[in-house]
Amino acid sequence: MSDERVRYSDADLQEFKAVIKEKIEKAEKDLQLIRESFINDQNNGTDDTSPTFKAFEEGAETLSKEQNSILAGRQEKFVRDLKNALIRIENKTYGVCRVTGKLIPKERLLAVPHATLSIEAKNMQK
Repeated sequence: MSDERVRYSDADLQEFKAVIKEKIEKAEKDLQLIRESFINDQNNGTDDTSPTFKAFEEGAETLSKEQNSILAGRQEKFVRDLKNALIRIENKTYGVCRVTGKLIPKERLLAVPHATLSIEAKNMQK
């Protein structure tokens, strides 16, 4: 029988849960800021500027909106991944690599709390 643990202790899971909840709160605030930035046109009354400059400005504004949209999508995925991590904590499967079945090191989980793969498994994907 191996002495390798198959899951984290309840105390460890509670520690991870606190870290994840904090990250979710911050990520949701960031997402709200991105959405507000995307919704707000932030038009500073430049309608009367030269048509030459206006074309550049509209192009930059469109690019900025596209970037905000991409950023919002990534942030939504991050929040979703963190919430899924909370579900794994409740199921007591949090921190177990979905490929190797081994525990993901605590340091990795503190740095990337939504991780589902160990470094070993990530390297096998390459």
